[in-house]
Amino acid sequence: MNLTLQLAELITGSQPSALAREKARAGVLDFVSVALPIVQGQIVDTPLSGLRKVYTARDSQTLALLLGYAGHALDFDDFHPDFRGHPTTVILPALFALARDNPQLGGEAFLDAYIIGVETAGRLGLAAGSYHYKAGYHSTVTLGTIAAAAAAARLVNASVDQTANILGIAATRASGLRAQFGSAIKPLHAGFAAESAVIATKLALAGVEGQPAAVLEAFLISSGGGQQQPEKLVAHWAEPWRIVSPGLEFKPYPTCAGTHSAADAAFVLREEWLQTSGKPLAELADDLDSIDVSFPPGGDIAASVRCPHNGIEARFSLEYVIAAVLLRNRLSLADFGEGPLDAEIFALAKKVQRSPDATAPPDEIDPTQRFHQVTLSRKNGEVLVCRITRKQSVAKGVDQKLKLQGCLSQASQQEWSEIETLSQLTSPAALTELAKRLTSF
Repeated sequence: MNLTLQLAELITGSQPSALAREKARAGVLDFVSVALPIVQGQIVDTPLSGLRKVYTARDSQTLALLLGYAGHALDFDDFHPDFRGHPTTVILPALFALARDNPQLGGEAFLDAYIIGVETAGRLGLAAGSYHYKAGYHSTVTLGTIAAAAAAARLVNASVDQTANILGIAATRASGLRAQFGSAIKPLHAGFAAESAVIATKLALAGVEGQPAAVLEAFLISSGGGQQQPEKLVAHWAEPWRIVSPGLEFKPYPTCAGTHSAADAAFVLREEWLQTSGKPLAELADDLDSIDVSFPPGGDIAASVRCPHNGIEARFSLEYVIAAVLLRNRLSLADFGEGPLDAEIFALAKKVQRSPDATAPPDEIDPTQRFHQVTLSRKNGEVLVCRITRKQSVAKGVDQKLKLQGCLSQASQQEWSEIETLSQLTSPAALTELAKRLTSF
């Protein structure tokens, strides 16, 4: 049996667990928290106005594209380590756009489709191998297009053959480069993935047929650099569900996930400097001779911007993130928006030097083992060092209520509570209302 058909059978025949649905509900709430303020205009996003001039239709594929963009615009959406990308912002926009046209759809069916999508995303990441991302592909859109298509196929109750066709069509449309990081095209990648998933689903249901075999195999070969492991796409499916383990990682900061353990180390060092120096914070920048950040070779592949020109680019800058923590003791949405950089933070960021640790295994072998070690060298010769691993940062978790309130800061307590309730998707009415709000462009 061909790989595409094997995957299609798993997508149509699997039954997610209650625990998987619980994790999926948390994923829905996180997505709504970061997408809704963009959709409703509570956070200014200039590129969205441009997209709306180009994408003027109200069909499901257009709404999926706009919502995919909105969900990734703040770069505050979840991450999955197996996928090495952002699964929810490609999967849920496709599902919400399709659900909008089906008011009778139940919440559990929606959650199950989401779970299937995350499972497919994680397994695609494992099957693609480390070369895919390293070569410059943006997994969120390349692998995400297929994952979102898997979820969409499940949602519309496609047959095994239809699902295989949907996957093949989606694979043909999957493309996107990391070279666009730091620009509006990066979040638009998520929109492209969601749009392609909906289009692939509609084409298949309309009877448009592609090749029935060897399409996913060809996709993995073409972008795997010989490191692809196609068997991992289907082996031990749902053992456990990828949404349960390793699970979705919700971001505590609106910056690239590749900066977070460096930020956590900087938070520790800031307090240590204040305690040991006995100086006021205003003297920190002048007191430091240099700042060093080390990590496994290749560990800064995503956080690649060394000299940002605006807040969007600063999300991908280790230098700026570390400096922002040291000076402001925060990483807020306001610090990483469309506006100009903070001159004081930018000046301190110039003191940050990157030093890949040649003694550590390369990041591409296992990105989950990544660490950041930040060193503050004071002008008096004293050295302060803190090393935080990626696992330590992830283990801290995120307070989803506080994140919701921070993203939708203009809402009331009643509105926050209502969104939390709707995100549980306990009834068709809740799904209909949430889909309506998220597609109200």
